[in-house]
Amino acid sequence: MKNILLLCNGGMSTSLLVTKMKAYADSIGFECSIEAKPSAFVSKKKPEVDVILIGPQIRHQLKSIKLSVDPIPVEAIDMVAYGMMDGKKVIERVIELTSS
Repeated sequence: MKNILLLCNGGMSTSLLVTKMKAYADSIGFECSIEAKPSAFVSKKKPEVDVILIGPQIRHQLKSIKLSVDPIPVEAIDMVAYGMMDGKKVIERVIELTSS
């Protein structure tokens, strides 16, 4: 079971993407838990997750988020995948990030 955290400005804009990610993960038998939170969440405590994905709107925070949660992998969600709410593409990237 992989634990995935999506971060954005307020935690709300990623809710549809989370739904689509869960649907795709279920369809391929990829067991995961996915949560969406505001970016300030990681400054309060280090999350216990396998990967953190950040929304394109907070891409400028990538470096500081990486530093605060090291060694957890952190990556900005591809802008096209985010805009299209492409849960398949995002889950495929999570699998790549967590398989090593």
